[in-house]
Amino acid sequence: MPDAAHDPETLAFYDREAEVYAARFDARYHDGLDRFIVRLAPGARVLELGSGGGRDAAVMLEAGLDVELTDGSVGLARVAQAKTGRPVRIMLFDQLVADAAYDGVWANASLVHARAEALPDIFGRVFRALKPRGLLYASFKAGEGAGRDSLGRYYNFPTEMGLRAALDAGGPWASVEIETGQGGGYDGVPRTVLHAWCVKG
Repeated sequence: MPDAAHDPETLAFYDREAEVYAARFDARYHDGLDRFIVRLAPGARVLELGSGGGRDAAVMLEAGLDVELTDGSVGLARVAQAKTGRPVRIMLFDQLVADAAYDGVWANASLVHARAEALPDIFGRVFRALKPRGLLYASFKAGEGAGRDSLGRYYNFPTEMGLRAALDAGGPWASVEIETGQGGGYDGVPRTVLHAWCVKG
């Protein structure tokens, strides 16, 4: 399914590796998840872009948020549905069409695989989907431009400046904060990670 926004090799990887990939982390692996949860009211409606194996969604559901799970990988969606007991919509990022429907959008290590040139459009779709003052969290592996890892997965690898430009093109956001940290991944390679926190204006 080649198109301007997605890489078929990357989706095929996650379909093939879904069970093993989803089993590798415990439920509290992501440090920013609690921060995201406490910034939203109980019962807030959250769209998760790239639910993976359902780890983060399970934590958000337990915290009382109303989570809509989505993923582009049929294999991962099947795993996430089994873990959470909730339906998982098969949806590619550029298929998001919603207007002021969500209090928050959680995109943990998922938009990393969107084509770099498609990010402004995707951020625009996320912006429209958020309610006023809605919160977006999205994380990226930093770099100097798109490439593949040793497993053949496509990454956009943005610079901080490039990520800000893509976010600004999708706005206008009331605030954009980008934090830098260190992280790894399924390929075992240490990377600099960009954590974007954005509030809809």
